[in-house]
Amino acid sequence: MVVEDEAMIGMMLEDYLDMLGYRLHALATSVEEGCAIVAQGGFDAALMDCNLRGEKAWPIADLLAERGIPFLFATGGSADDLPTRFADRPTLAKPFTIGAVERALERIWAAG
Repeated sequence: MVVEDEAMIGMMLEDYLDMLGYRLHALATSVEEGCAIVAQGGFDAALMDCNLRGEKAWPIADLLAERGIPFLFATGGSADDLPTRFADRPTLAKPFTIGAVERALERIWAAG
């Protein structure tokens, strides 16, 4: 699952995941949509932006954590901006490359 409100970044991530051999289950562009997708399930991990249309994505992250689904944050800000409950989660700094996405996904699989 990818959670990203910027269409171009969402499409780029979809392409990256495809090139890395992953299948994108769903792309959420808002907190409400992300929470609904998490409730439906059917995916193994999530890569999520921290800010979605002016809202923080923490409710989605809370649901993912409750369900034991590994996830990482993609952010244009600092990892220091994350709530303390997510301080141990991997982050991916924007702008990123396919190699950075690959390494970040390897980190969540290793931690999971």
